[in-house]
Amino acid sequence: MGEEEKSGDQGKRGEEVDAGALFVLKSKGTWWHCGFHLTTSIVAPALLSLPYAFKFLGWAAGISCLVGGAAVTFYSYTLLSLTLQHHASHGHRYLRFRDMAHHILGPKWGRFYVGPIQMAVCYGVVIANALLGGQCLKAMYLAMDPNGEMKLYAFVMLFGALLLVLAQIPSFHSLRHINFFSLLLCLLYSASSVAASIFIGTTSNGPEKDYTIVGDKETKVFGVFNAMAIIATTYGNGIIPEIQATLAAPVKGKMVKGLCMCYTVVIMTFFTVAITGYWAFGNKANGLIFTNFLNPETNHYLVPTWFIFLINLFTVLQLSAVAVVYLQPINDILESLFSDPTKKEFSIRNVVPRLAARSFFVVLATVFAAMLPFFGDINSLLGAFGFMPLDFVLPVVFFNLTFKPSKKSFIFWINTMIAVVFSSLGVIAMVAAVREIVLDANTYKLFADV
Repeated sequence: MGEEEKSGDQGKRGEEVDAGALFVLKSKGTWWHCGFHLTTSIVAPALLSLPYAFKFLGWAAGISCLVGGAAVTFYSYTLLSLTLQHHASHGHRYLRFRDMAHHILGPKWGRFYVGPIQMAVCYGVVIANALLGGQCLKAMYLAMDPNGEMKLYAFVMLFGALLLVLAQIPSFHSLRHINFFSLLLCLLYSASSVAASIFIGTTSNGPEKDYTIVGDKETKVFGVFNAMAIIATTYGNGIIPEIQATLAAPVKGKMVKGLCMCYTVVIMTFFTVAITGYWAFGNKANGLIFTNFLNPETNHYLVPTWFIFLINLFTVLQLSAVAVVYLQPINDILESLFSDPTKKEFSIRNVVPRLAARSFFVVLATVFAAMLPFFGDINSLLGAFGFMPLDFVLPVVFFNLTFKPSKKSFIFWINTMIAVVFSSLGVIAMVAAVREIVLDANTYKLFADV
């Protein structure tokens, strides 16, 4: 244990001595802090779209994909953690996904493939969260004032102002308390969603239940792949190495404990929200389950307005935490570029560029979110292009190349099968996402009030 701790520290000093590693990716956390970070990055408001994914799959395929997604991602994240742990025990503690790719696959893979797609995914999540945060703030506003005339972009700007403050929190480890409250918030809005779905589903005011998969053959086929992409993106993380980097050495076994905490919350939230939401609304389930709580015929909520206000408040607060978590890899790069590791973390030399760079990227993300309220379609493409390789394909490839299991062994072939299947699904999901963008293109309007 002491040898691993020593080698882990030496690996960090010898290979990662830059301002990003020193100031953003501090290795001080415990396994439960890691669990908070994992839960915030995975159990996010994207889970509220799971009933919508079920409408394209039906009961059997929907539950099977949900179980399969949980099993494969838990397995792949565990393999990725074991690979990182193995290298740390040999004196090479990799703190970033691109560092792993650089040393396992080659320098070009880290610089031109893994690094860029991880940054695209992380920044895409920040933009999408700013948009969804604005939509939730607007829902709170309309619940209190149904005739209000404020536009969506104003609420996106308000959410951006909150994010601008939170983005200045110095390191990933500093988010541990925020991410603990984030865990509580995801339990609150998930439980609220489940309660509302059961309440609406058992009253006469609820919609008639119909579980028929609608559309022609082409629509049904593309719907299945879209649904798979939604489920894969919901389980997506993309920053496992950066989260493991927050652990104090020795890292052995800590990440697996954090994953067990995270997936306990996953089972409590993903399955209950998906099953009750689809049971209550069937093929009428919308992209965000909260929107089903409004009766489109009467334009009145099917639950009390104070309930709508609270459930959106829980969601907004957790969205801010999720966005800040996904800003950390970007902050790491900005710190490496603009800060001086030989100066103190909070010296004027480092604070001024840090404040300017982080603020610029948050403001830019907020402007994109306000300007592109159809960003959800683009984010689906980023998810298929980014989350599939980062979370399903690369972990098993890294494991096979690091541990070199026998080609006759079960683990070699199961890993190979996962890599091939999810590479193929990623390509098909990208095609389905592009098709959705083309179909919706005539509805796109900058700064639209949706």
